[in-house]
Amino acid sequence: MLACRSASPNVAIITGEGMSGGAIAITTANRVLMFEHAIYSVISPEAASSILWRDGTKAQEAATSMKITAQDMLRFGVIDSILKEPSGGAHRDSAAMIATTGEAIAQEPSPICAPSTATRFASCADRNSSISAASWAESISGTERAGPI
Repeated sequence: MLACRSASPNVAIITGEGMSGGAIAITTANRVLMFEHAIYSVISPEAASSILWRDGTKAQEAATSMKITAQDMLRFGVIDSILKEPSGGAHRDSAAMIATTGEAIAQEPSPICAPSTATRFASCADRNSSISAASWAESISGTERAGPI
């Protein structure tokens, strides 16, 4: 939670693949926005597949089980909003995506512009404490591993 105590308000935007250790740091931002076709996880589907089934070829199955889409992250409370991408993806019209991102930041100023560092910290801490093991347990329920890791 130390990262949540930044005196400067900040926004994180997940544009493609938010993976590994950096993924954890992203959720300490005051606001977390995610492109609609981006994915976010602390482990890649390939690595999860290798751990769960000892078979790296089951990455698609792992990705589905992990629930790493923007829609999943919004439902779990990991992100604050989803940024709709142009038809064909954000790379098809970068100017439109930049405008969409700017508009999204402008529309949700609180708690980014909260009057105090304490208020911003409380918002960040609330988000991170709401991301419980129970929420993540849902993402792997019914998944069978190939024995002990």
